[in-house]
Amino acid sequence: MTTNSGASRKKLGAWGEKVAATKLEADGYRIVAQNWRCQQGEIDLIVEAGDELLAFVEVKTRKGRSMGLPEEGLTPHKSRKLMQLAQIYLGEHDLDVDWRIDLVAVELDSSGKLVRCEHIPNAVLGW
Repeated sequence: MTTNSGASRKKLGAWGEKVAATKLEADGYRIVAQNWRCQQGEIDLIVEAGDELLAFVEVKTRKGRSMGLPEEGLTPHKSRKLMQLAQIYLGEHDLDVDWRIDLVAVELDSSGKLVRCEHIPNAVLGW
């Protein structure tokens, strides 16, 4: 893989996160954090849904279907990592609120036109 394709993928991911944030805000969510990082990893978006509910949001963006649907990028390994990161965030911020992990699937056609931006609440269920 060349550096250029890696940069292109990062740019696509950042664009998808902006699209997802815009959709969530339009749907009444309040953005609490974007690209929150700790030593163990990163959470794309953290949003408030009402007074006592946080949603930790993974954004998956795909251009074309050659890499599959965006939802297919949320693997069991990534799901476990998101659960861990959410618990770290809650602990670091001393929060005792209800929470969930959501997915926003952003899909573009092969020419780069947005064809879908779908919010999937509770995409990862705790275990």
